[in-house]
Amino acid sequence: MQAAAPAHTFPWSWYVDPAVLAAEQERVFRRCWQYVARVDQVAEPGRFVATRAGDVPVVVVLGREGELRAFLNVCRHRGSLVCEGEGRRETLQCPYHAWTYDLDGTLRSAPRADREPGFDADGVRLLPLQVATWGPFVFVNPDASAAPLADVLGSLPSLLAEGGLDLDGLRFLRRVEAEYEANWKVCCENYLECYHCQVAHPAFSNVVDVSPDAYRLETAAWFSSQYGPVRDRPGREFDVSGELERGQFHFLFPNTTINVMPGRPNLSIGPVIPQGTERTYRFLDYFVAPDASEEWIDDFLAFDDQVGAEDRALVERVQAGVRSGLLDGGRLLPESERLIAHFQGLLVGALGG
Repeated sequence: MQAAAPAHTFPWSWYVDPAVLAAEQERVFRRCWQYVARVDQVAEPGRFVATRAGDVPVVVVLGREGELRAFLNVCRHRGSLVCEGEGRRETLQCPYHAWTYDLDGTLRSAPRADREPGFDADGVRLLPLQVATWGPFVFVNPDASAAPLADVLGSLPSLLAEGGLDLDGLRFLRRVEAEYEANWKVCCENYLECYHCQVAHPAFSNVVDVSPDAYRLETAAWFSSQYGPVRDRPGREFDVSGELERGQFHFLFPNTTINVMPGRPNLSIGPVIPQGTERTYRFLDYFVAPDASEEWIDDFLAFDDQVGAEDRALVERVQAGVRSGLLDGGRLLPESERLIAHFQGLLVGALGG
């Protein structure tokens, strides 16, 4: 018999306590796969992109022989960040003292090292991290002993394909970045339920059927999914005619969101990254079909921007409430909010109970 979902939220102190965030960074973000970049950003030898996984600075680079690598973006000399932004280089050179690393991470040169008795560059290299791709997406895991990305993804790639989406047939459109005055878990939990949609997202609810009998919730080992069919008589906010008959919204633990709206081929993907106990950074990379019209793209992005603005107001209101400190926590509806319970269970497990 399946155990009932918990009826309570995390203690609200968990959304404001720096010690909790420190534990999450150490035991969750440094041990899990996270979306960090696109394959097209590192499509040629020497192409690199500086990014991060949680609070871990990362550089992803394509080697001369076409091997994709990821490193801790920290110089082995004095700890400076080695790379910023993205571009193409023959080597990775730290801007502090010009220690220079080859694209395989080995130290190629260190100024004045020949004047230092006993200095041995052998074995000095950037710290390698796990890196893997899924379609046009690049994921990184700081934990060298973690299970492969494919094991964590499980059936997720096939679910997208069964919904009519060909990842390799999409083109990158744009990246949207945002910061929120809210704990990262508040942002994730808002994403993980559509119980609020009919009240807070009228345009979305006029396109996607969010009624409890139509809107499906499913969980797997490391991800959860929401499916919403097109309403019988959608409004004009967004044209949903096309081969994708329903919306798919997936969450890969601990922080990657994947969105597919019904209609023409589209997808957005991005991480939820804590910047502090009450501040979160997010970005979404948008992909569309190569033949998507400018008119459709404009309508699609305006629609998504509106939903995002509504969600910003929601999560920041929640953070203002949990910050009050006079209540221990809240209640969860075991059915409508069961994906939150799934997320909280995974997080508690990652934190060691």
